[in-house]
Amino acid sequence: MTTKTVFTTGEAAKICKVSQQTIIRCFDNGTLKGFRVPGSRFRRIPRDLLYAFMKDNGIPTDALESGKKKILVVDDDVDLVELIVEGLERDGRFDLRTANNGFDAGMQVKEFRPDLVILDVMLPDINGKEVCQRVRSDPAMDSVQIICISGMIEQDKVQSLRDAGANDFMQKPFAIEDLIARGCDLLEIERKAEH
Repeated sequence: MTTKTVFTTGEAAKICKVSQQTIIRCFDNGTLKGFRVPGSRFRRIPRDLLYAFMKDNGIPTDALESGKKKILVVDDDVDLVELIVEGLERDGRFDLRTANNGFDAGMQVKEFRPDLVILDVMLPDINGKEVCQRVRSDPAMDSVQIICISGMIEQDKVQSLRDAGANDFMQKPFAIEDLIARGCDLLEIERKAEH
């Protein structure tokens, strides 16, 4: 059910753990957006609108997200973050969050529990090695994969990042497709065929 893109009110109720009547009421009063099936009374709720409704109302979205791998992109280069996020969104199999400094990254890792962190080594407030060490010091995050990215780094530093807990390293600039491919390998999901 989690891979579906459109839900019935009954399915939405199960995901939100509320009664179907509650979902219908929210749909009818406009707090839950969706559409009616042409020529019928049936209500349908697209996945992204259900997700937004759940977020707005403090309903845990785990049930909806479980079909997607969660990726946290951490970099203070806003343009690069945008490029990476666009590439991952095009793939369609990921739930994404971003952070532009080490502090936010730490908060997001705890709250969002990503499957993969794409981590810039040179952040304004902390270096990537420290972020790796912090993630690795929490046994609850053993399964988190980390790809470090950097534009200026010597080979011996790459080894120290791996020692700190990074699973992979990519030198900037890189092709977004290569980054996604490496992420898929780490997450053990199939690479999408090249179009």
